[in-house]
Amino acid sequence: ETTEMTNQEEAEIQISELDLLSSMFPYEEEFAVTDQLALAEMKHYAENESAELPSSKVQFMLNVKAEVPNASMVEFAMACALPFKYPTVLPEITVRSSLLSRSQQIHLNSDLKTYLMQNCSGEPCMLSARQWVKDHAAAYIDKELSSSPMTTAGAVQAEATTFTRLWIYSHHIYNKQKRKNIIDWAKELSLSGFCMPGKPGVVCVEGLQSSCEEFWSRVRRLTWKRILIRHREDVSLEGGGHAEIQNQRKFSTLEEKCFDAHGARGNHMDLGQLYHFLEEKGCADIFQMYFGVEGH
Repeated sequence: ETTEMTNQEEAEIQISELDLLSSMFPYEEEFAVTDQLALAEMKHYAENESAELPSSKVQFMLNVKAEVPNASMVEFAMACALPFKYPTVLPEITVRSSLLSRSQQIHLNSDLKTYLMQNCSGEPCMLSARQWVKDHAAAYIDKELSSSPMTTAGAVQAEATTFTRLWIYSHHIYNKQKRKNIIDWAKELSLSGFCMPGKPGVVCVEGLQSSCEEFWSRVRRLTWKRILIRHREDVSLEGGGHAEIQNQRKFSTLEEKCFDAHGARGNHMDLGQLYHFLEEKGCADIFQMYFGVEGH
């Protein structure tokens, strides 16, 4: 178990991360600390055991230019604040751009937060956050342009049920209790899919969005060497009735699939068998996400 980081250590990490940012982005228009006093207090605090906790969080701006297809560059401003317990807790980041509508901005910021929650807890993550914005933010400008303004009909539409499929990756799944939890919880939450124990571990669950999210919040609370959502699919359902939900499912129940490899320890799964299984279910492209060259 990792020991709790001390406030002093967190302060030191914040300062070294800010130093790194200023050396990578030397120009004011790319990176600027908006509260110099807070930074000075933080430095003083990191160097002096007896110093008081700084009175305010360090705040700064990161400006990111991203390419937009059929347009030139768009600038996104990331207004950032580091809570005292960062990096133990996530940074506070709000991304803005004159080209984003209110709902696009909300959508973008909520997806960025999800990305950070899944990939960055406990680690300095400002560079990852900046890279995510550079790679993904432009896509939000065109999102939802087609949808009409929120009329009353639109508001009802937003209440439509969402069907979700989560593809979860774990460094390994051997523990019998965890395997039992995965199956029991899926059953309780009416989720279908499969769990492939071994190394790596793969879990797929599908069903109502709220049930998938409840499943994920339970699973990630267990202790794992590494676990993350590798891919997520969301489908908006018109009525969201039982038949429509059943219709979206690619798996009938949640079962454990053991694709035994004939390796020495027999716990490394046969990825060829997994591939054929996914192919049968019409999910072959997912294999690439888990094990393709660009996978981790």
